[in-house]
Amino acid sequence: MTPSPDQQKRQILRRHGTLNPRPEDVTDPQFQNSEFFDPEDLLQVKYEMVRQVEVEKKSVSESTKRFGFSRPSFYQAQSALQREGVAGLIPRKRGPREGHKLTDEVMEFVVKQHAQDASLTPEQLAQAVEKKFRLRVHPRSIKRQLQRKKKLRE
Repeated sequence: MTPSPDQQKRQILRRHGTLNPRPEDVTDPQFQNSEFFDPEDLLQVKYEMVRQVEVEKKSVSESTKRFGFSRPSFYQAQSALQREGVAGLIPRKRGPREGHKLTDEVMEFVVKQHAQDASLTPEQLAQAVEKKFRLRVHPRSIKRQLQRKKKLRE
């Protein structure tokens, strides 16, 4: 069974991280029963919220209420839009992008330890890192980095 166009769009929005988690909070009239304005499209909702304040001179309080956002969220969206254009409104994943504790020096140590004794578990390697560098690293992070290094060598 082929998904409907609405379901397909929802899947695409979800995949790109732009599916509005609270479309029911969007009460702006232009988003009600419109073929163009979609309360599920987070990017469009944020853009229109900022546009209404800047172009139509609506108040920040009124716009945030109509679009289901807080004032701080409005100012973040406004700043991102000014700084990066529409692309700035695309949500980014939070948190570190990679094993930031596992520096080259730490990974060199881990690889060397693992090469000397392949039976060492990620937990044991994490303990060795903590002992040598006074740095707590999750065993799963070590395991992932070792797997990445192994793939790079292949």
